[in-house]
Amino acid sequence: MTTILITGGHSGIGLAASRKLAAQKVDLVLAGRSPDRMREVADELRSSYGTSVRTVALELSSLESVRAAAATIESMLASGELTSLDAIVCNAGGRFDGAISFSPEGYETTFATNYLGHFLLVEQLLPKLSRNGRVVYTASGTHDPDSMDGKMVGAAVEPDAFALAEVGKNGDAALSAGKRYSSSKLCAVMYVYELDRRLRKAGSAVSAIAFDPGSIPETGFLRGMPAPMRRLSTTSAMKWVSQRLGVTTSDVAFSGASLAALATENGYVDASGTYFQAHEGTLTAVRSAKVSYDLRRAAKLWEDTEELVGLRIRGEATQPR
Repeated sequence: MTTILITGGHSGIGLAASRKLAAQKVDLVLAGRSPDRMREVADELRSSYGTSVRTVALELSSLESVRAAAATIESMLASGELTSLDAIVCNAGGRFDGAISFSPEGYETTFATNYLGHFLLVEQLLPKLSRNGRVVYTASGTHDPDSMDGKMVGAAVEPDAFALAEVGKNGDAALSAGKRYSSSKLCAVMYVYELDRRLRKAGSAVSAIAFDPGSIPETGFLRGMPAPMRRLSTTSAMKWVSQRLGVTTSDVAFSGASLAALATENGYVDASGTYFQAHEGTLTAVRSAKVSYDLRRAAKLWEDTEELVGLRIRGEATQPR
C-alpha cells in the first residue's frame, strides 16, 4: 500500500490533493499545525474513501517541532503502524503580512516556514523513503523575478540563507512580505534541483520535483491582507485582469489533482529535477528562474541551510549521503 506524507494536506490545494489521493486508496499522513482541522479531514477521508489516515502535529517554523514530527513518523515506520513512506509532499506554507516576526530559533517566519522547516523534514526522513520514493515541493511562480507573478508579488532577492533568515532583525531594514515570500520560494526551487543532483550522484532512485500551483486566491494565500482586498482577489473580474496581465492562474481542484499526480503517477517517475506549472487546466514542465540553475549559489545555499537547521557545523565539510 502506498503511503504519502503531506504537509498542509487539510486545506487549500493540499486538501484537494489529499482527497484525490484518498480516492486512489493511498494511505496518508497529514502533518500540520491545526490538529482539530486535521482530525476533521482525516475522519472525512476515512469515511468517504476507506483509506488509512494519520495525523502528526507539525509547526514548520519551529525546527524542534519538525524534529519531533520526523521522529514520530520514524517511530510509526519502526512499529509497523506505517508499512512504508513513498512520498513526502512539502505543500504547507504561507505569506505573512504585517509586522515582521521570527521563529523560535530566531529566523524570519516566512523563510523558516516555507523553506527551512521542509528542508529539515526531508533531510530527516529521506533515509526512510522507499527506493523509488518522491519528494514533491509546492513552490510558486513568484520565485521568478522576471515573470509577471514575481513582479506583482515582489521580486525575489539573492538566495542567501543567512541573510534571509536574519532579515529585519535588530531594527535592520525588512523586505516586504511579498519579497520575503518569493525569495523563500526561490530557495525551495533551488533546493529541489540541488537535492536531485545529490540523489543522482549517490545513485539513488528517489525523485525530487518542484510544483507551481499557480495563483489561486481562494486558498487563503492573501489572508493577511485587508478584507476588501481579499474579496476583490477572488472575483471573476480580478481573475480576468490577472490573466490579461500574464499571471499564472489555476484553481484549487486542478492544482490539487496535479499535486497528487506528481506524487504518484508513473508518468512522472523520470521527472526528478523538473519544475512543473499548473496553468488553466494544463500541467506542464517549464523553465524556472534563471538564477535557480546557478550551481554555485545552490551549493552554498544548501551548506548554509544545513548550518541554520543544525545539520552542519560552520566550516565542517559536507559528508556524503
